[in-house]
Amino acid sequence: MGMSSINTNMAAMTALQSLQQTSKEMLTTQNRISTGLKVGSAADNAAYWSIATTMRSDNDALSTVQDALGLGKGTVNVAYTAMNSSIDLVSKIKTKLVAAAAPGVDRAKIQSEIGELQKQLKGIADSASFSGENWLSVDSSATGFNATKSIISSFTRSASGAVSVGSISVNTQSSVLFDASTATSATGGILDAKRDSTGAIGGTAGASIYSMDISALTDSTTDQATLNSYIAGADAAFQEMTKAATSLGANQQRIDLQTDFISALRDSITSGISQLVDADMNQESTRLQALQVKQQLGVQALSIANQSSQNILSLFRG
Repeated sequence: MGMSSINTNMAAMTALQSLQQTSKEMLTTQNRISTGLKVGSAADNAAYWSIATTMRSDNDALSTVQDALGLGKGTVNVAYTAMNSSIDLVSKIKTKLVAAAAPGVDRAKIQSEIGELQKQLKGIADSASFSGENWLSVDSSATGFNATKSIISSFTRSASGAVSVGSISVNTQSSVLFDASTATSATGGILDAKRDSTGAIGGTAGASIYSMDISALTDSTTDQATLNSYIAGADAAFQEMTKAATSLGANQQRIDLQTDFISALRDSITSGISQLVDADMNQESTRLQALQVKQQLGVQALSIANQSSQNILSLFRG
């Protein structure tokens, strides 16, 4: 039988230590339930906390990439919509030029219709701006101009921890409809560049789709040749714009695919972080109930242990 002492109550000390440990475990479990996290700070698990913190930061960066892709998509969509509308107008101009080739027609009246279409083309190109970016009406001689546009598309971290930002490059050179540059080497855009008799963009000779005027043309052989060159130019511009619209459409699709990928990647990273730091609420609720029972038993055990000193007192009663 162990020694009984009024100075040192070993049973009470053991019961108290057990009760303190139970209370500590309950506090941890209650914190997990209230925060939903099993790793809420570096003190809980330094490795997991460090990994989760880095992954959260990278996920925030990917959120910014999503925003950048949305901005880039908006710019491409505006350019494509304007290009598509311009294609319809150029097709109408070509149709009217073909009608003007018939002998005896009033070409001045036809030109009045073409003139309105030309103004509309300019208006569409100038208004095709999104967040200050206009890819259809430019000034290639402006300081800092670059026909190749970059759209932020990715954020990656290598195994060594180095980070890098990726981008989608969109070459808008073939999409320019109007170029305000006065540089000697500048030929203009698809609609304001001068075209030769075959419809090809040339130097200073010929007329552009935007500036052509048939009001003074007659049925003479020379004027008919000029009219035919205008038709060839309108058709060439139509083909060039169709090709440009196809390129913009391909860029739209690529941006959509990248946006979907980034969204799925962010979901995967969030799921990975959850596996590291989130608490299993079913497990924690079960553990809390067990600890509550254990705490009650600990309180009773401590109460019983504290009664041992009173038992010693009874030995000295007469």
